[in-house]
Amino acid sequence: MSCLQCFVCPEQETVQFIETCGKFSSVANPGCNCICGPCGQASAGGLSLRVQQLDVRCETKTKDNVFVTLVISVQYQVQKENVYDAFYKLTDSRQQISSYIFDVVRATVPKLELDCVFLEKEEIAKGIKEELTKSMTGYGYLILHALVNDIEPALKVKDAMNEINAARRQRVAALERAEAEKVAVVKAAEAEAEAKFLHGQGIARQRQAIVVGLRDSVKEFDNMSGVSSKDVLELMLITQYFDTLREIGMSNKTSTIFMPHNPSAMTDISAQI
Repeated sequence: MSCLQCFVCPEQETVQFIETCGKFSSVANPGCNCICGPCGQASAGGLSLRVQQLDVRCETKTKDNVFVTLVISVQYQVQKENVYDAFYKLTDSRQQISSYIFDVVRATVPKLELDCVFLEKEEIAKGIKEELTKSMTGYGYLILHALVNDIEPALKVKDAMNEINAARRQRVAALERAEAEKVAVVKAAEAEAEAKFLHGQGIARQRQAIVVGLRDSVKEFDNMSGVSSKDVLELMLITQYFDTLREIGMSNKTSTIFMPHNPSAMTDISAQI
């Protein structure tokens, strides 16, 4: 700045540093500040007091030898009471912060496997903030936040991770399908067993009803003269025989059956029964 100027006007939330013959003299706050140019006073530069953000991309290697790129965002601010240290102690504050970020990330991530890097993102950000706070406080900077905004593995690694996840889900789906088929088979077997059980009960009840009917029929013929119980039983059996023949003839699935069927054969059938 020319020595003929008599004032400096820093913007809001900025300060400028006044030097006299190259030596720090005072801090010019926002507004109009008079300086004495002929006496060797001049503005050495300004410094913003606003919250600033620095985005850093850091590439490093994980414990399982996978290269990843971490995107770190640091929000920082110059402390008003330490503006002198912030301006005169550091030549490039952003470069200094970046160096500390690289140091913390490359000391932390190689101890973790790739999956753990995603899980420990908050811990990594916490470690960065603690290290920056410890290092930058002496230079008049306040570290507000440190965030790990993104973790970017190589494209091939991403594809491999997606394939692993897809295979795992397919395996779970296959197990679920097999379990569903098992349930269906078990239920079908239970239904078949229940059906056979009920069918058996029906046959047993049918046979019981036939026996009861025959018994009642025999009792009714007991009072008839000249007819013995044996004759009645033979009559009932022959009746059942003809009923069976009728059912065989009415069935669509009946096969050809050869058997003797004449009046003399009826006696043989009765005797055999």
